[in-house]
Parts: sequence; C-alpha cells; structure tokens
Amino acid sequence: MAEENKKERRRWERMKDTYRLVIFNNETFEEVRSFNLSPLNVYVMLSTLVVLVSALAIGAIVFTPIKRLIPGYGSASTHPEMVKIYRDIDSLENLVKAQERYNQGMKKLLTADVEYAPKEPPTRKAVETHEPIERSEEDAKLRNEVEIAEIRAATGGNLPVNPVNISPREVPLEQMHFSTPIGGTIVAGFNLDKRHHGVDVVAPKNTPVKAALDGWVISSDWTLETGNTIAIQHTNNIVTFYKHNSVLLKKAGTYVRGGEAIAIIGNTGELTDGPHLHFELWHQGKPVNPTDFVDFK
Repeated sequence: MAEENKKERRRWERMKDTYRLVIFNNETFEEVRSFNLSPLNVYVMLSTLVVLVSALAIGAIVFTPIKRLIPGYGSASTHPEMVKIYRDIDSLENLVKAQERYNQGMKKLLTADVEYAPKEPPTRKAVETHEPIERSEEDAKLRNEVEIAEIRAATGGNLPVNPVNISPREVPLEQMHFSTPIGGTIVAGFNLDKRHHGVDVVAPKNTPVKAALDGWVISSDWTLETGNTIAIQHTNNIVTFYKHNSVLLKKAGTYVRGGEAIAIIGNTGELTDGPHLHFELWHQGKPVNPTDFVDFK
C-alpha cells in the first residue's frame, strides 16, 4: 500500500516537473523565445481550451439559426420563414388554378366547344317583353367584383383603379349600343346547325375593323383555322371575336373603345375563301346572332 502511494506521489511530482521549450532560428541558431512548461500546465491549458470551444459551439447552436441544420431539431413547418413560404405557395396554387379555369373557358370559346344556345335565340322583340330580374345590392356587388377579377386575370392586372363601363348589373343586349364592326354585305349568316357561330361580312380591301363595344383585348394572335384573330372582353359577360384579318392593330391587354380600329379586313387562315370579316358575339358563354343587335350596313 505504501509502495502504491509512493508511485502516485512520484507520478504527481512528475506532472509538476518543469520543462523548457525553446524556439531557435533555424539558420542562425539564435534563441527566439523560450517557455517554461510542465505537464500539469499543458493539461490545464488544453482542458480550458476544450471547455471554451464547447461553450462557443453550444452557444452558437442555442442562440443562432444554426440549430435548424441539426437533424431532428424542431419542425421546419414551425419556422416563420417556412410558414410564409407555405402561404405564398398556397396563394400561387390558387392563382394557377383560377388561370387554368379561365384558359379552359377561353379555349372553349375559341374552338366553339361549348354548350349551344337554343336553336331559336330570343329576338330583340322577345327580349324587350321580358321582365328584368331584380337582384339584391349584395348580389350585384358580387357580380361586379367577379367580372372585374376576370378582366384582371385576362389582361395581366392592367385594369385601371376606377375601370370604366363596369356595370354592377346585367343589362339586356337590346339595351346596349353596339358599334358597327365593319359595314358591308353579309354573305354567310349565323347558323348553329352548321357550327357557324357568327356572320361573314364582305367589305372593300383594307377596310378597318372596329370594336363593337368598349373592352379589353384578351387575345390577339394567329391561328391555323381563323388566321389573325382578335378577341375582346366586354362588360355584361360579352365577348366578341374578329377573325381572318390581314393585320392586327391591338395587342392583348389593351383597352379599346367602341368604334376604335382594331384590325384590317383580310383573308387569313384555312377556313376562308376570300377577304371578309367573320364576327362573333358571345353572351354568358353562348353564341348569339349578331344581326339581332348589330347593324352591319
């Protein structure tokens, strides 16, 4: 037992033994610096350094965002930034779905893949005798907001702060004033049985085509069948189409006035056999006979 204590004492005494650490210049062998060290001092310094580094690491993890990089530390969905990102993604998804629904509706209008109106559309006289439907103020306000939102989506948000001609109530077509898109001779009339959803009007070469009502240009492009085609969204759930033009004067997103030139008569597209304007008038998603409401003379 005494011998073991003696060995322990010797080991502790060796820990206190002092050693000299000398730093020499390799070329001149000049002593640059020297240190008096003992194993005990070295052990204490290393232990202190380890404790400081550990404290710094723990502080960085606890008090900085570095902790988010540690697997299993909390849930990413609870972080404010992630919550904001999730909300933005949901908003974008809703906008994409709304735009897809709108695009599908416009595709049906452009390709005539729609539910047909009655074979005998109501004439001006029949509509005049119909009693208008009375709607509440809240219903009218809601309809107005929906119509403005649709036009915003179609025009990329270019609607003015106080848009003109946005009526909060449905107006019968016979009470609306349509400008003549083009004056000429009708060579092909409105015929749902033949899937001819508009009228073909022949006019002199280079005659300008005019907008039938105030509205927003929602499409101004070329298609294989109808050539240079322009479509305008109006109030009262009205859309007009002007097809087979030689030149388009307005771009999508442009606001036009009734009677303003939007194109030049032409003969473009496969479904044509001569210079003319194919004009279509759609109300509430269904084609109606333009001659009942528009004078082409």
